[in-house]
Amino acid sequence: MSAVTRTLVAGAALVAALAVAATTPLTAQQRPDRSKPPVTGPAPELKLPPIQKFTLGNGLRVWLLEQHEVPLVQANLVVLSGASADVPGQFGAASMTAAMLDEGAAGKAALALADEIEFLGATVSTSASFDASAVRLSTPAARLGDAMTLMAQVALTPDFPETDFNRLRTERLTSLLQARDDASALVGLAFPRLLYGPEHRYGTGAAGTEATLKALGVAELRAFHRAHYRPDNAVLIVVGDITPAALRPLVEQRFGSWKAEGAMPAALPVRNSPQPGKRQIYIVDKPGAAQSQIRIGLVGVPRSTPDYVALDVLNTMLGGAFTSRLNQNLRETHGYTYGAFSMFDMRRAAGPFFAMAGVQTDKTADALKEFFVELTNILKPIPADELDRFKNFAALGYAGEFETNSQLAAKLEGLAVYNLPEDEFSTYVGKVQKVTPADAQRVAKQYLLLDRLAVVVVGDRASIEAPIRAANLGPVTVVPVADVMR
Repeated sequence: MSAVTRTLVAGAALVAALAVAATTPLTAQQRPDRSKPPVTGPAPELKLPPIQKFTLGNGLRVWLLEQHEVPLVQANLVVLSGASADVPGQFGAASMTAAMLDEGAAGKAALALADEIEFLGATVSTSASFDASAVRLSTPAARLGDAMTLMAQVALTPDFPETDFNRLRTERLTSLLQARDDASALVGLAFPRLLYGPEHRYGTGAAGTEATLKALGVAELRAFHRAHYRPDNAVLIVVGDITPAALRPLVEQRFGSWKAEGAMPAALPVRNSPQPGKRQIYIVDKPGAAQSQIRIGLVGVPRSTPDYVALDVLNTMLGGAFTSRLNQNLRETHGYTYGAFSMFDMRRAAGPFFAMAGVQTDKTADALKEFFVELTNILKPIPADELDRFKNFAALGYAGEFETNSQLAAKLEGLAVYNLPEDEFSTYVGKVQKVTPADAQRVAKQYLLLDRLAVVVVGDRASIEAPIRAANLGPVTVVPVADVMR
C-alpha cells in the first residue's frame, strides 16, 4: 500500500469515527450541566488616566486623556447648546446648523473639504442632540496638526452655502414624509408629541417639523452659530496618542483666535414637563401596517438625578438587557415580538422613560396586557438574587464602554454636558453593587407611575382598536397622523 493510499484510508477512518462519535449520545457525566450559570467573578475596577485640563485665554476649556497604545487621536469639540436652545418657530435650527458645518467651510466646497480630510486618513463628523452640538475628529496622531486645522475650519468658519442648505432641507422634509409610511418612525415622532405636547421642545424631534424646517433659512443658521458656537460655551476633548506639551500649541494655534460675539444668550426657560393626570391610550392609524409599534412611558428624570445608578439597575432588569423581564415575557414566553426593551432617556431636563416593542398586529392588545403585567410586577418587592444578576450584568459590561478613543471621548462629553464629577466612571461599579432591593423598589414606585402612562400604538386601527378597548387598560383616543406630524 502506497503512502498516499495509507493516508486516504486513515482519513476515511477518521471521518467515520467522527461520524459515529457525533451520533453517539453523551453520557450523563459527559453532558454539560446547564442548570447552574457559570461564576462570573467580580466586576473589574475601572481605572482611567487622569483628565488633564487647561483653558485658553478665550475661555475654551481643553480636556486631554492620554492613550498611547495606538498612534491615533480622537478630538471632539463639544458646544454646550443643542436642540433645546432652538427658539419657538425655529425647531431644527441646532440640528441643521450642525449638519451644514461640513457642507463647505473657509471658502472650500464640501467635496474639496472631504478630499483634504480623506487625504490625511482622518474623519470629521458633526451632530446635534437636545443638549449639545459637536464636531468630532478621528485622525492618525502624526496628522493631528493638519487634521485639527480642518476641524477648526469646519467648526468656526462654515460657509452655509445656500444650494447645500436647500438640498439638505429637502432631504429632511422628504424623510418626514416617508415617516408617515413607516410605523416604527411614526411612533418615534408620535410618542414625544403626545407625551410633552407640541409647545415643549421635547415634544418635537431634534430635526424639527415640516413647518419649522420650511421657516428656517441660512440666516437663522448663521444666527444660531454666531450665538452658540463660542469658546466660552465649548469644551475640546482630546483622547489618544498626544501629550499636553504637544497638544497645547496645536490648540492655541487653531482655536486661540476664536472670539465670542456679544453676550451668551440667556438660557431658554425650561417649560414644566406635562405629566398626564391619568393613563391615556392613543391609537395612531396606519392602515395595513404589518406590525403594531408600541411605546409606553411618561416624563422621567434629568441626568442630574441622584437616583441615576438605582434607575439604571432597575431599567436593566425591566427592559435593558436581553434577559430582562420585558423581553423574556414578550419575546421568549409569548412570541409576540423579536425584542422588547425600555430606557430612561436622561437629558439636561426631565427626558422620557419608555418601554417599546413592535408586535404582531393580532396580538397587539395581548402584548399591551403583558407590558402592564411587567410594569406592575416591577413595583413589587424585588428578589435579591434577581437583582444581583442584573447588577452583575451592568457592572461587568461597563468596562466595555471604554474600549476605544471614540468611546472614551463620548464618555467625557457626558461629563462636560451634564457637569458630572470626574470620578463618575471609577465609582460607577461600586455604586451599582451597593443598590439594594429596597433601593430598586423605591425608585420604581417613585418614578414609574402607572396611572400616568402615555400609551401610543401605531398600527392598523381596523384590526387593533376593538381588542384594545376590550382590554380596558384606559381611555382610548384615536389620533390622526397629521396631528403628530405638525
